[in-house]
Amino acid sequence: MSAISGEMSRNARSFKILEAVVDEYIRTGEPIGSKLLAGKLDFDVSPATIRNEMAFLEVGGYLEQPHTSAGRVPTVKGYRTYIERFMPLPRAELSDEDRLIIDSAVETICGDGGTDELIIENASHALAELTKCAVVSSNKVNRFSVISKVDVIPTGRRVYMLLLVTSCGGVKNRVCRLSFDLNEEQLAFFTAFANENLSGMNIENLSQEYIDEIGVALGSYMVSLSPLLKAVADLSGELAEGHVNFEGESNLVAFEDLQKGEIQRILENRGAFTDLLETAFSEVSVILNDETALISNAGLIAGSFHKHGKNAGSFGVIGPMRLDYKKLIPFVDYFAAEVTKLLSRDGES
Repeated sequence: MSAISGEMSRNARSFKILEAVVDEYIRTGEPIGSKLLAGKLDFDVSPATIRNEMAFLEVGGYLEQPHTSAGRVPTVKGYRTYIERFMPLPRAELSDEDRLIIDSAVETICGDGGTDELIIENASHALAELTKCAVVSSNKVNRFSVISKVDVIPTGRRVYMLLLVTSCGGVKNRVCRLSFDLNEEQLAFFTAFANENLSGMNIENLSQEYIDEIGVALGSYMVSLSPLLKAVADLSGELAEGHVNFEGESNLVAFEDLQKGEIQRILENRGAFTDLLETAFSEVSVILNDETALISNAGLIAGSFHKHGKNAGSFGVIGPMRLDYKKLIPFVDYFAAEVTKLLSRDGES
């Protein structure tokens, strides 16, 4: 029993030392030695014992030694363990100062009473400014909207611009090239038909089956107008899927830890971050480069926001792996929660 207790005690001490190493490395960016660490620990232990424990952590894959005479730095496994073992309950640990900073930013975001899309766009920009990191946002807020208006405008010979307007303020357009010109009667018929059959319909509920069903009602106009009807369905699908937005890309350049090629890889694969943000549904998630090649030597802290209890998207704060997780995890969590309040404030029962 004593041997087991001793091993448990050693594990606890080792991981406290791991926490201290990561804390100091995040703060300084320099390899951490045992003498420096001895003065940082909240329990009494000799530098020799610390060296032994750091060697134990190195064998376990939590730390590595860049040079023979240097101190240790955390590995990806070390960061992951640090995040999972030592992160506080996010919202409860946010400092009063950070809470006030976020509250002030949120007041600015909603100051002009804009659409949900504008709120999310402004929130992404504000989060990049506050964290000094890049921010990727996945915006699915249009899935809650209904179709307000459908219009079609001639723009050239056999070329027409189809417009789709939603209740959330979303506007999508598509250029449709037809095999023939439409006369004024056909255009007027389509506009009236589309608005009668589609206005008030939820974007998510506009299925291809429904489009096919109402397409039959076009009657003699089916051949000439069905391409426009199909374009409405395609635009609705795009709105429901949402889009990814990047803010604060220039902040990445300021991080000495990130190489030019690593930054370029992040920026060239913006669309792929949609899948990464899908992991953030109800709480803050942290993604490191052991899980995706997109963020080599970097970390992503993702927090989701909701509208009336349903997922409406996520924010992802991107920076070097040496991010201040203890500060940023509760920061992102609280920020996303405040955006949720903004998006859900209208139409609450």
